[in-house]
Amino acid sequence: MDESTQVQNRRQRRANVLLTAVIELSGRSVDVKLRNLSSDGALVDAPDLPVEGAEIRFKRGDLVVDGKLIWVRGNRGGIQFHRPLSPEALLRHVPVPRPRVLPDFRRPGLAAKPLTEGELTFGTKWLAVSTRDAPGD
Repeated sequence: MDESTQVQNRRQRRANVLLTAVIELSGRSVDVKLRNLSSDGALVDAPDLPVEGAEIRFKRGDLVVDGKLIWVRGNRGGIQFHRPLSPEALLRHVPVPRPRVLPDFRRPGLAAKPLTEGELTFGTKWLAVSTRDAPGD
């Protein structure tokens, strides 16, 4: 089964994240990158994932939930949780998206801004310094 059919078959919307997590099985811990998370499951990424069908325990901070690795393709794998996460538990582990900053493409104005008092003082002192035509004169 390819990942496109998995996306079409999802019942819950997934939140895209990039966080660290741990999966445990048979006393062994595997550090994984958590790519997305929903109340029913997660997408994880790690070079040494267990085999497809393995019963695992997923841990992320204070969240601990049992599940099953339902597919593995290369370094990525899909976890299905045995019990759905509550919305509160899910939202604790999904960061609030940062507001997007819209670029401000305005050309600079043609009129100059008035100089500050400090800039005026600096300019006056700079002009008062004697200048020479050539070094050593």
